[in-house]
Amino acid sequence: MVFGRSLKVTLLRAVVWAAICVVVFKILLVHVRVDGISMLPTCPDQSVYWVNRLAYVRHAPQRGDVVAIRFIKMDSTIGRLEPPGVMLLKRIIGLPGETVAFVDGRVLINGEILDEPYEKSGYNWNCAPVTLGPDEYYVVGDNRSMPPEYHTHGKCERSRIVGKARL
Repeated sequence: MVFGRSLKVTLLRAVVWAAICVVVFKILLVHVRVDGISMLPTCPDQSVYWVNRLAYVRHAPQRGDVVAIRFIKMDSTIGRLEPPGVMLLKRIIGLPGETVAFVDGRVLINGEILDEPYEKSGYNWNCAPVTLGPDEYYVVGDNRSMPPEYHTHGKCERSRIVGKARL
Protein backbone atom coordinates (compact mmCIF):
# COMPACT_ATOMS: atom_id res chain seq x y z
CA MET A 1 0.00 0.00 0.00
CA VAL A 2 2.89 2.37 0.77
CA PHE A 3 4.56 1.65 -2.57
CA GLY A 4 1.46 1.63 -4.73
CA ARG A 5 0.83 -1.04 -7.32
CA SER A 6 4.35 -1.12 -8.71
CA LEU A 7 7.52 -0.71 -6.70
CA LYS A 8 9.45 0.32 -9.84
CA VAL A 9 7.03 3.15 -10.66
CA THR A 10 7.09 4.38 -7.07
CA LEU A 11 10.90 4.38 -6.99
CA LEU A 12 11.01 6.19 -10.33
CA ARG A 13 8.66 8.86 -8.96
CA ALA A 14 10.84 9.24 -5.85
CA VAL A 15 13.97 9.68 -7.97
CA VAL A 16 12.26 12.25 -10.21
CA TRP A 17 10.99 14.21 -7.18
CA ALA A 18 14.43 14.10 -5.57
CA ALA A 19 16.02 15.44 -8.77
CA ILE A 20 13.44 18.24 -8.99
CA CYS A 21 14.09 19.20 -5.36
CA VAL A 22 17.85 19.28 -5.92
CA VAL A 23 17.48 21.49 -8.99
CA VAL A 24 15.05 23.89 -7.31
CA PHE A 25 16.68 24.14 -3.88
CA LYS A 26 20.35 23.91 -4.85
CA ILE A 27 20.52 25.60 -8.25
CA LEU A 28 17.53 27.93 -8.75
CA LEU A 29 16.92 29.03 -5.15
CA VAL A 30 19.55 29.77 -2.52
CA HIS A 31 18.78 30.47 1.11
CA VAL A 32 20.48 33.31 2.93
CA ARG A 33 20.39 33.83 6.70
CA VAL A 34 20.48 37.45 7.82
CA ASP A 35 23.29 37.90 10.35
CA GLY A 36 23.14 41.40 11.78
CA ILE A 37 20.91 44.44 11.89
CA SER A 38 21.97 46.33 8.77
CA MET A 39 18.69 45.53 6.94
CA LEU A 40 16.27 46.31 9.81
CA PRO A 41 13.27 46.71 9.75
CA THR A 42 12.90 45.04 6.33
CA CYS A 43 14.90 41.90 7.18
CA PRO A 44 15.14 41.03 10.89
CA ASP A 45 18.31 39.50 12.33
CA GLN A 46 18.51 35.69 11.98
CA SER A 47 15.67 35.53 9.45
CA VAL A 48 16.04 33.31 6.38
CA TYR A 49 15.27 34.44 2.84
CA TRP A 50 15.15 32.52 -0.42
CA VAL A 51 17.06 34.11 -3.27
CA ASN A 52 15.81 33.59 -6.82
CA ARG A 53 18.88 33.16 -9.05
CA LEU A 54 16.80 33.53 -12.22
CA ALA A 55 15.25 36.88 -11.30
CA TYR A 56 17.65 38.89 -13.46
CA VAL A 57 17.99 36.60 -16.48
CA ARG A 58 15.57 38.67 -18.61
CA HIS A 59 16.05 42.12 -17.07
CA ALA A 60 18.59 44.05 -15.03
CA PRO A 61 18.28 44.68 -11.29
CA GLN A 62 16.04 47.65 -10.42
CA ARG A 63 16.32 50.41 -7.85
CA GLY A 64 14.71 49.32 -4.57
CA ASP A 65 15.28 45.58 -5.08
CA VAL A 66 16.62 43.63 -2.10
CA VAL A 67 19.36 41.41 -3.51
CA ALA A 68 21.88 38.87 -2.31
CA ILE A 69 25.45 39.77 -3.17
CA ARG A 70 28.67 37.82 -2.84
CA PHE A 71 30.79 39.53 -0.22
CA ILE A 72 34.39 39.93 -1.33
CA LYS A 73 36.89 41.22 1.20
CA MET A 74 40.54 42.01 0.60
CA ASP A 75 42.80 40.35 3.14
CA SER A 76 45.51 42.94 3.81
CA THR A 77 47.86 40.44 5.44
CA ILE A 78 48.24 38.30 2.34
CA GLY A 79 47.29 40.89 -0.29
CA ARG A 80 44.58 38.88 -2.05
CA LEU A 81 40.86 38.35 -1.98
CA GLU A 82 39.29 36.00 0.54
CA PRO A 83 37.17 33.20 -0.92
CA PRO A 84 33.57 34.27 -1.63
CA GLY A 85 31.71 32.23 0.99
CA VAL A 86 29.55 34.94 2.52
CA MET A 87 26.43 36.47 0.98
CA LEU A 88 24.85 39.73 2.12
CA LEU A 89 21.32 41.05 1.65
CA LYS A 90 21.34 44.69 0.54
CA ARG A 91 19.04 47.13 -1.25
CA ILE A 92 19.97 48.61 -4.63
CA ILE A 93 19.75 52.41 -4.59
CA GLY A 94 22.08 53.35 -7.45
CA LEU A 95 22.01 52.11 -11.04
CA PRO A 96 24.84 51.98 -13.61
CA GLY A 97 26.09 55.39 -14.72
CA GLU A 98 24.50 57.31 -11.83
CA THR A 99 26.17 59.40 -9.16
CA VAL A 100 25.19 58.51 -5.58
CA ALA A 101 25.81 60.70 -2.52
CA PHE A 102 24.56 60.94 1.06
CA VAL A 103 23.99 64.51 2.25
CA ASP A 104 22.47 65.25 5.67
CA GLY A 105 20.67 61.93 5.79
CA ARG A 106 19.30 62.04 2.24
CA VAL A 107 20.33 59.94 -0.72
CA LEU A 108 21.03 62.02 -3.80
CA ILE A 109 20.96 60.33 -7.20
CA ASN A 110 22.48 62.63 -9.85
CA GLY A 111 21.75 65.54 -7.48
CA GLU A 112 18.06 64.63 -6.98
CA ILE A 113 16.68 63.40 -3.64
CA LEU A 114 15.71 59.71 -3.75
CA ASP A 115 12.29 58.85 -2.30
CA GLU A 116 12.81 55.87 0.02
CA PRO A 117 9.48 54.69 1.48
CA TYR A 118 11.20 51.62 2.97
CA GLU A 119 13.52 53.83 5.06
CA LYS A 120 11.83 54.18 8.46
CA SER A 121 14.55 55.52 10.73
CA GLY A 122 16.18 58.92 10.53
CA TYR A 123 19.90 59.14 9.88
CA ASN A 124 22.53 61.77 9.23
CA TRP A 125 24.98 60.15 6.86
CA ASN A 126 27.29 62.31 4.77
CA CYS A 127 29.30 60.49 2.12
CA ALA A 128 31.10 61.91 -0.88
CA PRO A 129 29.57 61.38 -4.33
CA VAL A 130 30.38 58.09 -6.05
CA THR A 131 29.96 57.67 -9.80
CA LEU A 132 29.01 54.17 -10.87
CA GLY A 133 30.49 52.44 -13.89
CA PRO A 134 28.49 50.79 -16.69
CA ASP A 135 28.24 47.48 -14.80
CA GLU A 136 28.05 48.73 -11.19
CA TYR A 137 25.23 49.20 -8.69
CA TYR A 138 25.22 50.99 -5.33
CA VAL A 139 23.94 48.79 -2.51
CA VAL A 140 23.23 49.66 1.11
CA GLY A 141 21.28 48.30 4.07
CA ASP A 142 17.99 49.79 5.24
CA ASN A 143 19.09 50.41 8.85
CA ARG A 144 20.87 53.71 8.41
CA SER A 145 20.61 54.65 12.06
CA MET A 146 23.93 52.80 12.32
CA PRO A 147 27.03 54.89 11.54
CA PRO A 148 28.17 54.43 7.90
CA GLU A 149 31.54 53.01 8.95
CA TYR A 150 29.74 50.02 10.54
CA HIS A 151 27.81 49.34 7.32
CA THR A 152 28.95 47.37 4.31
CA HIS A 153 27.78 49.57 1.46
CA GLY A 154 29.02 50.93 -1.82
CA LYS A 155 29.70 49.85 -5.39
CA CYS A 156 28.84 46.31 -6.39
CA GLU A 157 29.60 44.77 -9.78
CA ARG A 158 26.69 43.08 -11.54
CA SER A 159 28.58 39.77 -11.50
CA ARG A 160 28.46 39.72 -7.66
CA ILE A 161 24.64 40.00 -7.55
CA VAL A 162 23.36 36.45 -7.01
CA GLY A 163 19.64 37.15 -7.28
CA LYS A 164 16.57 38.80 -5.83
CA ALA A 165 15.54 38.02 -2.26
CA ARG A 166 12.10 36.55 -1.65
CA LEU A 167 10.39 35.53 1.55
